[in-house]
Amino acid sequence: MDDFTPEQVARGRALRRAQLPWALGGRIAGLLCTLALGLTPAGAALVTAAGTVLGGSRTAKVLAGAAVLVLIGQALQLPFGAGVRVVRSRYGLVTQGWGGWAVDQLRGLGLTLVLGLPVVYGLYALTGRSPHGWWLPAAGFAALLTVALSFLHPLLIEPVFNRFTPMPDGPLRGALLDLAARDGIRVKEVLVADASRRTTALNAYVSGFGGTRRIVAYDTLLAAAEPREVELVVAHELGHVKHRDVLTGTVLGALGAAVALALVGLLADWSPLLSAAGAADAADPRSLPLLAACAALIGAATGPLQCAVSRRIETRADLHALELTADPEQFIAMQRRLAVVNISDVDPPRLLELLFATHPSATRRIAAARAWRPSPA
Repeated sequence: MDDFTPEQVARGRALRRAQLPWALGGRIAGLLCTLALGLTPAGAALVTAAGTVLGGSRTAKVLAGAAVLVLIGQALQLPFGAGVRVVRSRYGLVTQGWGGWAVDQLRGLGLTLVLGLPVVYGLYALTGRSPHGWWLPAAGFAALLTVALSFLHPLLIEPVFNRFTPMPDGPLRGALLDLAARDGIRVKEVLVADASRRTTALNAYVSGFGGTRRIVAYDTLLAAAEPREVELVVAHELGHVKHRDVLTGTVLGALGAAVALALVGLLADWSPLLSAAGAADAADPRSLPLLAACAALIGAATGPLQCAVSRRIETRADLHALELTADPEQFIAMQRRLAVVNISDVDPPRLLELLFATHPSATRRIAAARAWRPSPA
């Protein structure tokens, strides 16, 4: 804690305490709403009513019901998201106006519908063929879809929310490309994301695979950090590539999606749940809210495990950055800057860290850097 002034520590804690009720409230409200619709006849009635508006066919019930569930979920999250935004605005972390925020919400809703409705339609095509064994082929399709989205995300989804421009030729671009070359990683380009139109927060990442791989730095990072600190951030991100974290994460995500869908299928075949949901079987479009509720429960139950795996991966990437640069002092300076500018709680309560944190705290990362020693030649 000696790395941060009492004011910096207090400011990070205050921000965490102010936004936690909104962030946690949104999660709880979303889960409770999903369970209320999925484990009672209310969700079945909603699907039936939505489908009737479009003619009442099975396909109409599936597509209209899915769209209405998405709209309800998004509408429920709006006040909580706005609450977090108001808090972060008070701390100077938000640069975007309410109009831009609303447009982002609509973009997110549009993407969810465009990607989600065909998936739901395909899912119910499978349940129609096999009301009890549908989950086996569906699990395979879920795994393939996870892999496809991982490859397509930097090309199709990232540009929806940010504009990317090539980093101008200069010492920093050269240093980042040299860093990647020294690490044995082929990078197609170095891009700058216009994050400043939304936030003052600092970040960088490496996305894509093979010929699409690129280093992306927030323009806020380039404006606020020293060039060497930018190199340290990118060195951490290169660690994810070097250890194949994206590829491994994609494979694990695909397996996780397959297992989760199999569990959803088994739960949705349980008569007491079907009866409570007011559905005859999984092929009945009225089972849609029940499937969503089962998926939400599985996601909530596995969340802490996913966070634990993420913290371990981030710790390994930190170690890689230290080994690649052999510069613990600048690594510590970089962690200080990130924590202060992002107004992080540098030493959060352990329970919150275990349940929700995807990265180790700043104090843990700095302590690990101080303890680091170069590997023997």
